[in-house]
Amino acid sequence: MIDLSSYKSARGLIETNDPELERPVYRKSGFDGIQTAKEMDERISNFLKDIRESKNLSRAELAHLLGLSVSVYGRYERAESRMTVPRLIHLCELMGFMPIDMIFEAAPHLWGKTPEEAEERRTLTMLIERLPPDTTRDLIRLLQRMTPGEQAAEAL
Repeated sequence: MIDLSSYKSARGLIETNDPELERPVYRKSGFDGIQTAKEMDERISNFLKDIRESKNLSRAELAHLLGLSVSVYGRYERAESRMTVPRLIHLCELMGFMPIDMIFEAAPHLWGKTPEEAEERRTLTMLIERLPPDTTRDLIRLLQRMTPGEQAAEAL
């Protein structure tokens, strides 16, 4: 058994109430405070709409590619339904984004302590994603040498 109080404190978790949940939950504060599930759903739905429009696809076209009706897909873009992880993976395949792209839109505070730090880490991730395999391996070796021993092992 762990000391739950110490666990919450060490991770900066704050007790909060979300209108969608019956009981209090523990969350980390984002850059603008603690978001409700509804607020995160709205950020995700905006991301989906923006990425679809950037590909010049209509809702009907994307719904067809997903094997869904337009009304079912539309619920995602209106923040009326939450998608499953397999559906997220399918969207990534169709639209060419990574799951972390969508998660970053909903919770950028997971990437850093400030908006600037989070954006820099996200930018670094995007640059790394574009590297050729040989360069990626070289970068891993370099970063392992630059990271103190115990931290490098934990990162893997």
